This record gives sequence, C-alpha cells and structure tokens, in this order.
Amino acid sequence: MLIAEVSKKFDLSQDTLRYYERIGLIPRVNRNKSGIRDYTEEDCRWVEYIKCMRGVGLPVEILIEYVGLFQQGDETMDARKELLIEQRKQLKTRMEDMKNVLERMDYKIARYEQTIVEKEKTLNRPQN
Repeated sequence: MLIAEVSKKFDLSQDTLRYYERIGLIPRVNRNKSGIRDYTEEDCRWVEYIKCMRGVGLPVEILIEYVGLFQQGDETMDARKELLIEQRKQLKTRMEDMKNVLERMDYKIARYEQTIVEKEKTLNRPQN
C-alpha cells in the first residue's frame, strides 16, 4: 500500500507518516523499485497502533522506547509490559481528572441554563 493510501486510510498526513518513521515510532517501511514507500499489513498495524496510542496522549518518547524494545525481541517482553502498565496507570489518572472536569462543566452549564430561564421569566413578567 502506498503512502497516499495509508495516509487516507488512517487520516494522517504523509508528512506525519514520514516523521513517525524517521523518529522510530513505526519501523522502517520497505520501498518499491521506484523508491516509494510500500506499506505492508504489518506496517499498517504499527501505524494504527501508534495513532491509537497518540490519540489518548501517550508521549512520543514512550512509544519510541516501546517500538525499540519490541524490535529487540522477546527478551524485552517484561519491559514492554511494565511500560504499558505504567502508561495505563497514568491514562486512568488522566481519565479521572477529565471526568471531574466534565462534571464541573456540566454543573456550570446547568447554572447558566437556570440563570437564563430565570432572567427570561423576569423579562416576560407582566408589568403592573
């Protein structure tokens, strides 16, 4: 699959895909006879994985470390697992923080709605 197709499939710019490859977020992609990147299914799985992890805020540095460990082979499984456990813990904390902010926003919105309704009632009240 050519870079333009991968870009469209995953809604990532071609520049982003090249950048991910250059910094080691995705393993080096093979090229066809014309020198154009030719993504395999496995390459696409890496793109999908990285997009997913970046989408929830995992730092680039952590993902580079993870990919590097993966490329070293099975002897790094424990290290990869620990890395993911730590990131999962941090993600859960961020999710709880976001939940609290969402509740606070809901409260504020409800207060604004209540104030607006009360103000409209006052403005629409017949004057004697």
